[in-house]
Amino acid sequence: MSTGEGAGVDYATARGRDWPSVRQFNVFLENRVGGLLSVVRRFEATDVRIVSLIVNDLSDCAIIRLVLSDPERGLEVLEQAKLPCTESDLLVVQLPESSHPLPQICKTLLAAEINIDYAYQLLVGSQARPALALRVDDLETAVSTLRGHGYTIFAEGDLSQ
Repeated sequence: MSTGEGAGVDYATARGRDWPSVRQFNVFLENRVGGLLSVVRRFEATDVRIVSLIVNDLSDCAIIRLVLSDPERGLEVLEQAKLPCTESDLLVVQLPESSHPLPQICKTLLAAEINIDYAYQLLVGSQARPALALRVDDLETAVSTLRGHGYTIFAEGDLSQ
């Protein structure tokens, strides 16, 4: 389990990464009434929490992006429901206590020539620490860059605490 602090923590995983990230599940649905409910209800009978949910609505379909407190068990729930989904890795960085944390993070990544595909805010852990989830084009460099500037990076283990 990760502490999220990054100091001396080994982030090696069975998935072959040695930097922290958070899995996001992208569920593809027909754009119809009740579609979102049919997905979120799958987690009612489990102790897997939906940490974050974003809906991208297109004309005939929707993409529901989920961050779950237990990604392994959450994936099982999605697979049992035969919901078409993919996984993507996110960088989740704690928002520093300052009046304008978002521009600071964006400037830091821009200086390293890291492209941000999309971003959204979420709360991490039982202390509900404000964080920014980022889909970036170079996750490893982004983690290294932000850490080098003193930012706290969260890993999947931080979501279940």
